[in-house]
Amino acid sequence: QKGKITMDKALQDFVVEKTKELMAAESCSQEAKDAAQAWLDALGTPQEGEETKKYIQELEEDVLPIEACIAFSQSEAGIQLFGAELAKVMGAHAREVKAAGGKFCDCPACVAGLAILEKKAALLG
Repeated sequence: QKGKITMDKALQDFVVEKTKELMAAESCSQEAKDAAQAWLDALGTPQEGEETKKYIQELEEDVLPIEACIAFSQSEAGIQLFGAELAKVMGAHAREVKAAGGKFCDCPACVAGLAILEKKAALLG
């Protein structure tokens, strides 16, 4: 029983750290920031389980597979969000990531989100 509490605390500490990294990332969407903050606010409350599910769902929508990252950087929405020059740079970088065998976008928000998603089974219990 005591080991389980320590594991839960270690998991929570890890996810809190990655959540703060996610929220600090310039590339983090407002929806992901909102879900992250709601999850942080719900820790230790009866709403924690429900907010965890919502947070995981948001991360699954936001952490981009590298193909989606390439496509988004070249889309009208990507160009509007990042500006033409940055979207071009991001697209080129994403193609380099893919060529090197990367499966997901490697921006700071996606890296932090992916680290959290790797703990999904433990988080959802």
